[in-house]
Amino acid sequence: MNLVIDRGNTQVKFGIFDQCQLLHFDHSNFLDKQTIYKLRDSFDIKQIIVSSVVKELHQELIDNLLAFEVPILELDTDTPLPFTWFYKTKSSIGKDRLAAVAGAMELYPKNNLLVFDAGTAITYELINKQHQFLGGNISPGMQMRFKALNHFTSKLPLLNKNEEANIIGESTNEAIQAGVQNGVIFEIEGIINHLSNQHKNLKTIITGGDAEFFARKLKNPIFVHPNLVLIGLNRILEYNAQYI
Repeated sequence: MNLVIDRGNTQVKFGIFDQCQLLHFDHSNFLDKQTIYKLRDSFDIKQIIVSSVVKELHQELIDNLLAFEVPILELDTDTPLPFTWFYKTKSSIGKDRLAAVAGAMELYPKNNLLVFDAGTAITYELINKQHQFLGGNISPGMQMRFKALNHFTSKLPLLNKNEEANIIGESTNEAIQAGVQNGVIFEIEGIINHLSNQHKNLKTIITGGDAEFFARKLKNPIFVHPNLVLIGLNRILEYNAQYI
């Protein structure tokens, strides 16, 4: 079995895989020793992969994982990947983006793919059916946009998403919610429409904390996979099993 760990900006997500099947999923603010010992005693873990986009407490996490006494793969941009990529600044790309690409190809290996990760930031990844990662975009996430309007103005309040927001707001609060939410929706729809004209039979996948929210709002067909990054990390771990 594989232990797969994704340490993002706001929380740690982790899953137990038996080959390609996700058996167990959970998340926490930090993967502490108590949780690690419980996983060790509950599952026959043979190897581990860790992806982290933050540096704080990273070494403590790795030290805690040594309790498993199994190989640990720390994902970085030098890790062999199950796809070809042409990114110009490979040293700076987010590990979660690479994992999302691997996860999408694991699920839909014969398709041109567009992947959205709607989290703290919204990332867009384009992959062709030849398993080539062609690049992507990075945009502020929905909560980041709400916070920016509050932080960079003197009077605008800090708000959260509203399922009932209209296209045009009739109050300041409604205007903020409509502007932020519809701005993201139109952005995503525009990218889907533009790239669908360039890449035949493009399949669109969305993951991340706001995935379900946007999937309900988008007009284009879209597939929601909340554990896409974990699926991709497991694929990368299996791809590297002979090296670790």
